[in-house]
Amino acid sequence: MGFSCGCVGLPNVGKSTLFNVLLKKAVAEASNYAFCTIEPNKGHVAVLDSRLEILSKIEGSKKIIYPTLECVDIAGLVKGASEGEGLGNKFLGHIRQVDLIMHVVRCFENKDITHVEGRINPVFDVELVETELIFADSEILDRWVNKKGKGVKHSAKELELAKKALDLLNNGVYLSNSGKFNEEEVDELKKMGIITILPKFYVANMSEDDFKNGNEYLDSLKKAYPSDIIIPICVKLEAECLELNDEEQKEMYDEYGLKENGLNLVLKTGYNMLNLHTYFTIGPKEARGWAISKDALAPEAAGAIHTDFEKGFISADVISYDDFVECNGHAEARNKGKLRQEGKKYIVQDGDVCNFKFNV
Repeated sequence: MGFSCGCVGLPNVGKSTLFNVLLKKAVAEASNYAFCTIEPNKGHVAVLDSRLEILSKIEGSKKIIYPTLECVDIAGLVKGASEGEGLGNKFLGHIRQVDLIMHVVRCFENKDITHVEGRINPVFDVELVETELIFADSEILDRWVNKKGKGVKHSAKELELAKKALDLLNNGVYLSNSGKFNEEEVDELKKMGIITILPKFYVANMSEDDFKNGNEYLDSLKKAYPSDIIIPICVKLEAECLELNDEEQKEMYDEYGLKENGLNLVLKTGYNMLNLHTYFTIGPKEARGWAISKDALAPEAAGAIHTDFEKGFISADVISYDDFVECNGHAEARNKGKLRQEGKKYIVQDGDVCNFKFNV
């Protein structure tokens, strides 16, 4: 079971630098010229959870493995990308199968870092990128409606949905903002590879000087998109923190009045928007967190470990996180009757410590 986040934005907004910070290593080149990210970069990002540290100490686990999100970083988009400008529409194909869009927007001034449009205007930048995504999706759906391609066959229901979405796109409507689709239709459009139906949030990249108090660019973004999630972050600051030890990082965050770093906030936002939570498997070898949908039944949760666990699912031994900590581990939890045996219809809860029984 994988969950992925696609990172989009104009060139030189700090997108690839943020990608580096998220991965905590330099896997994407971050340079001051357009199109420095030629091939899409992918990496799995750990979603930190302090509960795992506590569980590992109780059980004496040798290592901790956090749940992850896959991040996909593509080349910066420019005006006309859907028609082949810049690096062209083909790079959008790399994010057509992600689950969530993270749109990085420039909210800082720096004369040494060029802007492809020649001036800083976050709202215009968002509209430019999202217009290109609308154009790209229109092209995909136009093929569906007109059945372009050899041997292409679509059901009447699929064609009706494609026409409905295409009409909206042709009128400049970003599909996830429309409120015109039910859950089943959203899932079907995702299968078609439609980007604008995906949930999205914005990361406002700010300078260190403006990060404490905000600036007019952030204000304009919040005013234009009042119902959307906008996370102010100083990517440069986050990158610098990678070079500091824990104590030095704490001092820097205290200086900026931050309760947690931007990295964790971005990841938690993505995690929540994807309707995910975490269950745990704990043993002497490892304490591990697994990302699952909040409505996942026990067999599906077991499948996050291995498909055989789902196919041959028998039952799950479950202890809540609070009970596990209070009882100081598996043995006492069992003795006190805190361990429950759950079946196929059980919805796994956030923080459950699980042991699955299966047969294949």
